[in-house]
Amino acid sequence: MTDTKNVLLAGASGVFGRHIAQELTAAGFHVLGLGRGPGNSVVADLMDRSELLRAVDGLRIDTVVHAATALRHAPMKHADMAATDALRTTGTANLVEAARITGARRMIAESMVFGYGYRDMGERIVTEDDAFGPAGQDRHSQRHVDAMRTKEELITGADGVEGIALRFGLFYGPGGTEALVELLNKRKLPAVADRGRVLPWVELTDAARAVALAVEGGRPGQAYNIVDDTPMGFGAHVHAVAAAFGTPTPMTVPAWLTRPMPYAHKMFTTSMRVSNAKARAELGWIPRHRDCAAGLATMRA
Repeated sequence: MTDTKNVLLAGASGVFGRHIAQELTAAGFHVLGLGRGPGNSVVADLMDRSELLRAVDGLRIDTVVHAATALRHAPMKHADMAATDALRTTGTANLVEAARITGARRMIAESMVFGYGYRDMGERIVTEDDAFGPAGQDRHSQRHVDAMRTKEELITGADGVEGIALRFGLFYGPGGTEALVELLNKRKLPAVADRGRVLPWVELTDAARAVALAVEGGRPGQAYNIVDDTPMGFGAHVHAVAAAFGTPTPMTVPAWLTRPMPYAHKMFTTSMRVSNAKARAELGWIPRHRDCAAGLATMRA
């Protein structure tokens, strides 16, 4: 790059946001963090339209990245997702308006593979051609997938803006996995029996690199699955973390024991295999860590 371009990053102070900021800075972009905390370059609440528009007035931005979340801990109940669902809908609509004010040409949405639905999809490989935000979920899960679909539609369908959605697998890696290690060392984290179920994963620095690539590449209006090459059950992932960091071996429990934590139970009983072929072909994104074992070994080293 021959000049520095400005990226407005909503959610810059979060675990994933910090990784995104590092990747964008290394790629030559100037990152302006957007959030409620005083450590951000632009201090505003995405849920407060007037405050947000005042905060960005006068800025000239090339790309807006929406990676904001209201989660501070792993969600256990469906109610734990309510504030994040609101950020995906109302917050996104406000951010699209702010992007127009700043003259942004492109927006990147952080999305999730769970938008394909919380259910067991068997051996079939899910691609970007599959329905995103489908009907037919239980009423609680439907709110989450509807919010994920709305976030994508608001950004990829925004007039005058090149919108791209990145559908991430479950995150692990620096800044995220340490919490699991601490719980395992305290013997407070069991492993839920997978019974053949698998989920897509992606290491955090790999995921952040996909965002940096999407700022300059990819087709407007498109979505890309950002997952590694090897799906793994959640219980198997917990065991892999224990093995990588030498913690006590976790006890394995049946999934039905997690029913008092309905959101976590829904996630534990979901199974999906997701293709990353489109991201490889169009973004030039190839995961440096092909599976969780490799990513955890790198983190451990």
